[in-house]
Amino acid sequence: MCRWLAYWGPPLFMEELVTKPDHSLIHQSLHAAEAKSETNGDGFGIGWYGERPEPGLYREILPAWNDDNLKHLSAQIRSRLFFAHVRASTGTSTTRSNCHPFTHGRWLFMHNGQIGGYAKIRRKLEQMLPDSLYCGRQGTTDSELIFLLALSLGLDDDPISAMRESLSLVEREMIAAEVEDPLRFTAALSDGTRLIAFRYSSDPHAPTLYHTGSGSGALTVVSEPLDTDRARWTAVPTQHVLSIYQDGRMVTEPLTL
Repeated sequence: MCRWLAYWGPPLFMEELVTKPDHSLIHQSLHAAEAKSETNGDGFGIGWYGERPEPGLYREILPAWNDDNLKHLSAQIRSRLFFAHVRASTGTSTTRSNCHPFTHGRWLFMHNGQIGGYAKIRRKLEQMLPDSLYCGRQGTTDSELIFLLALSLGLDDDPISAMRESLSLVEREMIAAEVEDPLRFTAALSDGTRLIAFRYSSDPHAPTLYHTGSGSGALTVVSEPLDTDRARWTAVPTQHVLSIYQDGRMVTEPLTL
């Protein structure tokens, strides 16, 4: 399983979360503590919002611990809202187009988890995409497909409902194909103003997800804590979605399919 982090708040140099903490995302790429695989070496990516509505994006197939460009970029990029992701493939190839985050217009998305039995239902799910989104599909991952399905289901109007419907659609196809493996989904989504984080699984073993805040009004959401001070990290409940809005309001609500 992958590891990721998302930040919303006053502008911050990315290195403060990506490289500097004792259990930073770079450290997790080699020594993840709360994932099936300790190593997440199948590429990485960062996405950030700056002066323009659309996010910037840098993705690479090298392991995060072995790319000096990531260290230099994270030391120079200062952003009010950014994503970072280290990938452990669940079966698709290690290519730049399969690395997270994924973008579409102003949207930024990344995911940890998997569609159980993906090979059995991939073609059926892809056929549900409108031509405009299908032709824009760059990679082969289940993660990007969930994102594109949500875009087709009204992400611009109601992102939580669109993602809920995307996951429901996937689950229905899994059931129809008699897939026994679970759908697991911890993901982050942003349009540049709000940050939305999901924690869901069709079985009792949802991937871990935590958040922490600060006196400055910042929010950091992570697959696993970046330090040993566990008291300052709050687990996002299973089958819930966490949202932080442009005005700083934070809301946690159930995610029922």
